[in-house]
Formats: sequence, C-alpha cells, structure tokens
Amino acid sequence: MLFLFQFWAAYVPCDSQNRDAVQLTLEQIDVIRRLTELYKPSLTLCTSAEDIKAAYGRHQLCSLIGVEGGHSLAGSLAVLRTLYHVGVRYLTLTSTCNTPWADCSHEDMPGKKPEHGGLTNFGKSVVKEMNRLGMIVDLSHVSVRTMRDALAVSKAPVIFSHSSAHALCNSTRNVPDATLRKLALNKGVIMVNFYSHFLTCKDVSTVADAVAHINHIRDVAGVDNVGLGAGYDGINYVPKGLEDVSSYPTLFAELIGTGRWSTEDLKKLAGLNFLRVFQDVEKVRDEFQKAKVPPYEDVMVPRSNPNNCSSQDLF
Repeated sequence: MLFLFQFWAAYVPCDSQNRDAVQLTLEQIDVIRRLTELYKPSLTLCTSAEDIKAAYGRHQLCSLIGVEGGHSLAGSLAVLRTLYHVGVRYLTLTSTCNTPWADCSHEDMPGKKPEHGGLTNFGKSVVKEMNRLGMIVDLSHVSVRTMRDALAVSKAPVIFSHSSAHALCNSTRNVPDATLRKLALNKGVIMVNFYSHFLTCKDVSTVADAVAHINHIRDVAGVDNVGLGAGYDGINYVPKGLEDVSSYPTLFAELIGTGRWSTEDLKKLAGLNFLRVFQDVEKVRDEFQKAKVPPYEDVMVPRSNPNNCSSQDLF
C-alpha cells in the first residue's frame, strides 16, 4: 500500500522578517488552498494522517501545507496556533536566516559565530507548543546545535523535510551521523534532498549518488527513519536520470539492484515512514489534550532593530 501526498511549502523570503512575513505567509497558504480547490477532486486538502488514508481510498492526491522558516511566526506563539488552524502541519524552524530564537545552518559555516547557540528558551517553547498542537517539527535548514536542542525538547518525532547525509557531502545543510543516530532514537525521519550540491557538493550528480545518501542514512539511522524529500521546486541542479518525480521508478530500480531493499522497505521509503511520524505526532497531541496542557504563553521581548516595522507596544 502506497499513500500519495504532496507537501506544499509556504515560503517567504528572509527579508520579510520583522516586516510583513506573517501576511506574506498567509497569502502563500491562500495560494496553496486555492490551487488545491482548482484541481479538485484530483487534489484534496489533507490535515491529518486519517485524511491521507481516506484520500488514498478515493484515489486522490493529498495537498498538505508546511511553512518553511520560523521567521513566519514573527516571534508569536499565537501566530503559530493560527497557522495550525488554517491547515499548516509542519514548520521548518529556520530558513536561510536566523530567527530571534533559533540558529540556521549558515551558522555552521567556517568562521561563523552562532547567534544563539541553538534554540533560545522561547525557541524551546515553540517546539513544545508544536508538540501540543500536533504540528511536525522540521529541522532542515537549522544549525547542528538547533538540531540538538530540538531533539532534546521534542516529545514527538521530528523530520528533516529535505536534507541529505553530511558524511557524504559536508554541506551545512546536511545532517551529521551523530544527529542521525539521535533521530533514530527520536523515531523521526530524514527525507533525502536531491539537490546536486547536497549530494556531491558539486553541480553534477547521478542517481547513484542519491542512492548512496539513502543507503548511508539507512545504515546509520535505520530503514524506518529515511524518506524522500527531493526539493525539486527550488533547486537548479538535479541528478542525471532523476530530473523529476517521473524518474522515481529509476531510483527504486537502483535501490532494488543493490539487493538491500525489499518491497516493504521501499514502501516505507516512499511514504509510510512519514505517515507513521505524522500519526505519532498526533498521538503526542492527543496525550497533551488528555492531560489538559494549556497553550504556552511565552512572549518574546522585541529587540531594538532599525528594520523592525512592527509595533513595539503590547496591548
């Protein structure tokens, strides 16, 4: 059984931070919802693991919404809750810029000095509130210290929505083996990115390079903790022979050819691992609800910033 679903990333540029990030994010979500409605019934909006299963039974492709970049929250847990209410089911804690509460992967570049050293106390509250809501924590784009902190705080499995193995290509966007082992303990999933720069650290790559990353992650984290997160919308160098999703049969044939992948293993890779994470995140949410845990009410004190166009007065 294979479930078909597509996460659309509501992404807004880092330049919108401290300006109009929330508005732009809501406009992106509006586009996703209108696109889904335009192609209904082939596409259908899904906001739960059960929705995905039901859509499969109706032979429909699920549209799910993610937000790429914690700057879309504007430092507000109320905005986080609102995003959940309009259908967002994962949040990437950072994009290519730090937020006032989390470091991005650029901080791991040589010569760079971390701004926060991972997650601040407010950042940890973001993760906790995501657990309470049932929103998936996505650690692609974050620094290694932010990965560490989020994995320590989260009571639910996390994902890396589009990252590859640092051991095979030392891009700061990839995940070190030590973190892969922690991810296995967390029961999360890393979804392999097919951007050539993350596979070979060059402009050129092949299907074999993608297979090498998938197999490496399987070796370190396990077959239950690897998935596919190609990232085709947003990359300009892809593996030869793996130019788009129509090439997935080629990828699967290569994996079968290694003699290591059974049909059940391939089903996990193709989507069942992510579906299991989604279900586990919802179970943690239900446990929070049963325990009557109230919403987290942490407020981040605005810092002086000449580019901050928001009101500095609380009401």
